Amino acid sequence: MTKTTADLRSRRWFNASGMRAFAHRQRIQQMGLRREDVMDRPIIGLINTWSDLSPCHAHLRERAEAVKRGILLAGGMPFELPAMSLGEVLVKPTTMLYRNFLAMEVEELIRSLPLDGVVLLAGCDKTVPGTIMGATSAGLPFIFCPAGPMLNDRYVRAGQPERRIGAGTHTRMFWDEYQAGAVSDAEWVQLEGRMTRSPGTCNTMGTASTMAGIAEALGLTLPGASSIPAMDAAHPRMATDCGERIVAMVFEDLTPAKLLTPAAFHNAAAVTMAMAGSTNASIHLLAMARRAGVSYGLQDLDAMARQVPVLANLFPSGEGLMEDFHYAGGLPALMNRIRAHLKTDCLTVNGRTLGENLAGRTAQNDDVIRPLDRPVSTAPALAVLRGNLAPHGAVIKPSAASEKFFKHRGRVLVFDSPAALNAACADPALDCDENTILVLRNAGPIGAPGMPEWGNLPIPKKLLDQGVRDMVRISDARMSGTHYGTCVLHVSPESAAGGVLALVQNGDMLRMDIAARELELEVDEAELARRRAAWQPPAKPYTRGFVRLYQEHVTQAHEGCDFDFLQGTGDTPEPAIY
Repeated sequence: MTKTTADLRSRRWFNASGMRAFAHRQRIQQMGLRREDVMDRPIIGLINTWSDLSPCHAHLRERAEAVKRGILLAGGMPFELPAMSLGEVLVKPTTMLYRNFLAMEVEELIRSLPLDGVVLLAGCDKTVPGTIMGATSAGLPFIFCPAGPMLNDRYVRAGQPERRIGAGTHTRMFWDEYQAGAVSDAEWVQLEGRMTRSPGTCNTMGTASTMAGIAEALGLTLPGASSIPAMDAAHPRMATDCGERIVAMVFEDLTPAKLLTPAAFHNAAAVTMAMAGSTNASIHLLAMARRAGVSYGLQDLDAMARQVPVLANLFPSGEGLMEDFHYAGGLPALMNRIRAHLKTDCLTVNGRTLGENLAGRTAQNDDVIRPLDRPVSTAPALAVLRGNLAPHGAVIKPSAASEKFFKHRGRVLVFDSPAALNAACADPALDCDENTILVLRNAGPIGAPGMPEWGNLPIPKKLLDQGVRDMVRISDARMSGTHYGTCVLHVSPESAAGGVLALVQNGDMLRMDIAARELELEVDEAELARRRAAWQPPAKPYTRGFVRLYQEHVTQAHEGCDFDFLQGTGDTPEPAIY
C-alpha cells in the first residue's frame, strides 16, 4: 500500500485539534454516528444518480445499500451523495444539455467534501460520461458501478417466429409499422406496456450499453460488470464488490491519472467498434479523453473503425440484446476476440492489468459474440465524413445503415426545426422520393440548444405507405444509440455556429460516399459566399441560468461538447479549512 490512514485526505476535516475539526466531528455525531467512525477510516462517497423519474436507475437506491455493505466490510465509512439524475426520454429538451452540469456537480461534490474515494452509481446515457468526466477532473480514486441493462422481452405474432424485443430500436421499428397501418391500435397499446419490463438501461447496444462498455474498457469497472442485467442477483453482488474494492484503491492511491492513459482510450475505441457502439460515443469518448489530458480525435476513431470489425451481434446492428451478450461472456469475452488490437498492459480498478483480467474469458456463444472471421457486418461501426458541408467531420454508423445508400447523390429537402419537419412528413403531398436527402439544422450544441437526439429524422408517411423504411438523413443533431438507418449526424461546425449546413437550400444537390469518407454540397464557393453574406445567426432566447452558460461555453461536436473552461488537467487547489 502506498498510503496509510495518516495520509487520508479526510483527516484534514476530522483529525485536527482546532475548532473547525471539533465542529465537523460534532455534526457527524449530530446524525447519530460515532466520533471514531470518521477519525481513522477512509471516507467513501457514493455519488448516486437515482431518481423517481429515472426508470433506468430505479434500483440504484437498493444498489447503494449493497455498495455501503462492501465499504463497511472493507473498513471504510460510506456516505451517499445524490447527484442530478439524467434519465433519457423524460428529461427535456435533452439530457445532453445537462451532461456537463452533472460533470461539474460531481467534480465539486468530490472536491468540497471530506472524501478519500468515490463509487459512481450511474448507467443511463449521459450519466456515464458525466460522472466519469467530473470524477476524472477531481482526481481522487473512483470506481464505476454500472446500472445494468433491463431484461429482454419476447414478441409473438400469429404465423411468425418469436422475436426478442428491446427498448428504443424496436420502438422506432414498431412506430414506422404503426404509421403504415401494419400494427393495430390494440397491438400498439400492448407493446407499450411490455417492451420495457424491468428497471435498467436500454438493452440494445445503444448509448447506455456503449458507454458502460467503454467504462469497462477504460479499466474503470470490475471485469464483466458492464453487461450484468440490472435485475440479476449478480448485480448487487457486483455492487458490494465495488464498495469493497474502492477502500483498497484509496490505500493503493489508484487515481484516474494512473488508469486513463492514451493506451486505455485506444482500448475503449477498439471496443466501441467491436460492439458497434452508439455514434454518441464519438462525442463522449473525446470529452472524457480531454478531461484526462489525452489527445484523441475523430480521425483516431475512424482509423480504429477501419481495423476492428463488428463482432457483437446486438441491435441495432445485429439481432441480440444485452442479456444475451451477458450470457455469452460479456465484454471480457468480446475483448479477448479483439485482443490483438488492445493494449493489454493497461492497469484497471481491480489492480490487475487488462491482460490478466481477460485470461480465460472466452465467448460462450459464437453467434452473439462472433469470431473475427465471421463479423456481424462487413461495414464498419463508424465512419467520419468530411467535405465542404462538414469540414470538421460528421459521423454515420454504416453497420446500421442501408448499403444501397453508401454512395448516394440526391436532392436536398431542408428543415429548420423538428416541428416543421414532422408537419411536412405527415403531408401526403410532400415533394420527395426515396432518393431525396432530408436535412435538419439548428439542432446542434448551440442551436437546439444541447444537441438533442433529433437526428433519426422520420420517414415521410407518403414513403412509408410505399414501403420505404430508410433514406439518407443529415443533421447537426445526435441520434439515439438504439436507432438505426442511413443518418449522418454531428455535422461540424453546426448551423447555429455558421457552418455550411446553415446555407443549404431546398433543391441543392448533395453527394455522400462513405467508402471515400466524403460529404459534399454541390454548390460553388461563390454562391456559398453570397448566401453567407445574407445569413443571420439564430436568436438565443435563453438570457439566464445554466442554458445561457452552456451556449456561451460549449465546444463543437468534434471537440466533445464539453465546456471550454473544463477541458484539460489544470490543477484546482484543495479547499481551505480554517
